[in-house]
Amino acid sequence: MQGPSSPQVSFVIVSFNTRELLRECLQTLEREAGDISYETFVVDNASGDESADMVEREFPHMKVIRSQINLGFAAANNQAFPLAQGRYVVLLNSDAFLHPHALPRVVAHMDANPRVGVGGARLIGREGSWQPSARMFPSLVNDILALSGLAARFPRSRFFGRMDRTWADVAVSVEVDWVPGAFAIIRREVLEQVGYFDERFFLYYEEVDLCRRIKNAGYTVHYWADVVVVHLGGESSKTVKRLTISASGSQLTLWRMRSALLYYYKHHGLWGAWLAQKTETLWYVLRAWRNAGSGKAERQAEQEESHALIALMQQAWQDTHGGRLSPARPW
Repeated sequence: MQGPSSPQVSFVIVSFNTRELLRECLQTLEREAGDISYETFVVDNASGDESADMVEREFPHMKVIRSQINLGFAAANNQAFPLAQGRYVVLLNSDAFLHPHALPRVVAHMDANPRVGVGGARLIGREGSWQPSARMFPSLVNDILALSGLAARFPRSRFFGRMDRTWADVAVSVEVDWVPGAFAIIRREVLEQVGYFDERFFLYYEEVDLCRRIKNAGYTVHYWADVVVVHLGGESSKTVKRLTISASGSQLTLWRMRSALLYYYKHHGLWGAWLAQKTETLWYVLRAWRNAGSGKAERQAEQEESHALIALMQQAWQDTHGGRLSPARPW
């Protein structure tokens, strides 16, 4: 139920050109909130589809914050955090939908476990397909496993499947390194203690960085298997046409590379950022070399893609000055 003066939960939803999904998200939230009192902030990142108007018209009890430019995920959430009155702040993507009992269960888990700073849900697709929900911090080894395809080829291996814990039983709740921002519940006093999202991250790695800071402050991050949230994924990214998109269609590759370099520099220093850049570039060089001289159209396409990715990484390195600086928003 929508809370009176002191809600238990403050939802923060960042909106960017997903009006119809946003409507479904808010309708589902109202239907599935149960007895949990809550308030809702919708931060609109200069959408061109009248998303903010729709919320004000159809959900007048919810608070809309309009930005004149696309602030990105981190800075947009930060617009609402100082206004939140709930004991818990819940990040919810506009393309994410609560399953029955998800909110009461996650609040009960947080109430029962005061050392948990951040909690995450079991994310699934519309048809129930698995999504990475309990994840390991990035590292050079984990990056190589993902880039090489070994993580996807051997998902049941504890070593190769380590980053996304693809080997684990999804029905088992567990402490993890970080949980995705598609749905995450954060203890508000912990958020105030460690600070809000680092706005240098325009998109990607911002929740990784926040979880890392929360763990460094002595709190834990937990994945709860009985809290289920449907997440479509990449819906806002699909509306951006001018940048190269990864093979999955859900990541803007240049933005991801920039954020990766910013993350590695922040947490591992200049050598960490340099090694991350060289590791990824070397993989693309080897991939291009493997496909060189092939007469097959598919192999030629892979070679061309590899050269394009090398150029994008060089651009990301220059744009961020080796991970030191974030380019001016909007990216």
